[in-house]
Amino acid sequence: MKSTDYDVIIAGGGMSGLLTAAATASFSKQNARVVVIDRNPEDQPGKKTNNGWTCGDATSKGSLEYLAKHTGIRYGSPELEHPVKGVLVFSPDRKTKVLFEGEGFILNRKLLPRKQVEIAKKMGVDFIFGVSVEGVYAEDGWVKGVNCRNIKTGETFTKTARVVIDSAGSSTKLRQHLPISSKIEREIDKDDLESTGRYIFNFETGVDDTTWFDPDYAIIHLDQYLAPGGYKWTFPKGKNKVNIGLGVQKSAMDARNSKYGRKDNLQSLIDQYVSENKAIKNPVLAAGPEDEGNAKGNWQVPVRRHNDCMVANGYALVGDAAWMPRPIDAGGIGPSIYSSVILGRVVAHALEANDTSEAGLWQYNVDYMRLYGYQMASFEVLRAYLQTLSNDQINYGMKHFLSEDDIAHITKRQHPEFDRVRMLNPLMWFRILNEPSLASGLRYTAKKSQSLIEHNLKFPENPSGWEEWKKGLMRHMKEAYERFLIPREIPPLH
Repeated sequence: MKSTDYDVIIAGGGMSGLLTAAATASFSKQNARVVVIDRNPEDQPGKKTNNGWTCGDATSKGSLEYLAKHTGIRYGSPELEHPVKGVLVFSPDRKTKVLFEGEGFILNRKLLPRKQVEIAKKMGVDFIFGVSVEGVYAEDGWVKGVNCRNIKTGETFTKTARVVIDSAGSSTKLRQHLPISSKIEREIDKDDLESTGRYIFNFETGVDDTTWFDPDYAIIHLDQYLAPGGYKWTFPKGKNKVNIGLGVQKSAMDARNSKYGRKDNLQSLIDQYVSENKAIKNPVLAAGPEDEGNAKGNWQVPVRRHNDCMVANGYALVGDAAWMPRPIDAGGIGPSIYSSVILGRVVAHALEANDTSEAGLWQYNVDYMRLYGYQMASFEVLRAYLQTLSNDQINYGMKHFLSEDDIAHITKRQHPEFDRVRMLNPLMWFRILNEPSLASGLRYTAKKSQSLIEHNLKFPENPSGWEEWKKGLMRHMKEAYERFLIPREIPPLH
């Protein structure tokens, strides 16, 4: 049992890596030797890019309660920077709004990792800072460790472990160049990545209009002109402080620029969004110690279902490395919390059973799918369909085709059923006839959603049933993309 340097190596000390380290330690009955290896210096834990800890910063109260219930980990001020009552999604014309979920918090992503490191160290987790994990070390079809490089000195070395957890982000080289045979997808389609960016501003109060800024609610604006293939957000971090930005899909932005004869890029679109927000007057980049080096930044977010298999012999994926942000809103903090807790528990049990094979880690796939991941493929389909619609169609659909039941589903992060498009009263038929293709598309996505949820809830209990399940999933996804006339190559089974 002591023949490796560690029991668990976690590559990457971001949100999911730090959470998984603490969760593994909390569930371990054998005092598992856990280490986090991260390229950042010790005084800048969790930093995502040279631009800082770039993020939308929002998470639900429910996800934090789940973390506390299962690991005992709780956060408070100042890392929980500002409470919100929910997320409001506005139609492009801002005339229709939907409450997306309940209470939550806007985090301070610069301060939170410091708290997470402190908690993990108290649980016995070790840290190696200033070191880049360049790839995994494997023998006989098993991942056995990681190959590392010291950022300052260039020194290279290898550390071994019984399990390596890849938490190195969506573009992780570990997954892309995994040197063993596995069921894990290595690459993501470029149209399943969104370019996102944001500012953190202090500002003076301008026009009193809560469709633009509300200190009690995180606001999402749908807009295919300024955020083609994505959305805009205005998240309050106080009465006069805001996290404001947007995300775009590159192919949708290219099509938009071509259609309107524009040459906009991500940054110019963000700046246009800020300038049109009349509730925010004289914005100034936040510059206090809690925000220094973090007030402006951009990053890429995966917006598809999570990797259909997240484990291999001696290896597991978590967080953005597993493409976990929700397809419909790119929210990644909640999925990171749920997946990290589940993975920590499964890894601890696998170590105790002395079985860190694909089969020994398989329960991670099963538990995450049943608790949280089962809806992600259906949200991927809904996102793909919404990206085919114009602002006028989104305005019309949100106004006329969303029922109270649909809104209740969305509030619970469930897929809406769009039952109104089946109603037989003359007024609804008139509305359907005004937009027959929209009504048909919404009904199709609702039916396909239900089929995908049913399919994913039958995720196999062990690896032997995976290929048949995967073939069924690919049939569903291929049919949906063909229905929406979206060119998409469905990867073959590995």
